[in-house]
Amino acid sequence: MKLSARNQIKGKVVEVRKGATTAHVRIDIGNGVVVTSSITNEAVDELGLNPGDDAIAVIKASDVMVAK
Repeated sequence: MKLSARNQIKGKVVEVRKGATTAHVRIDIGNGVVVTSSITNEAVDELGLNPGDDAIAVIKASDVMVAK
């Protein structure tokens, strides 16, 4: 699969927690960093996401803020 988004971070699914309509998918991207994505339960099922699966966190944003 090819995407135009440049911010693609490979990792491993560590948790899939489904709610009523939305799921939280946690992806370990290394060095103790875990990113969490909120997607539909339908998307989880279509992708067949399970803990231990390889996955890619694709981050697309029109604004990125930096703080120090």
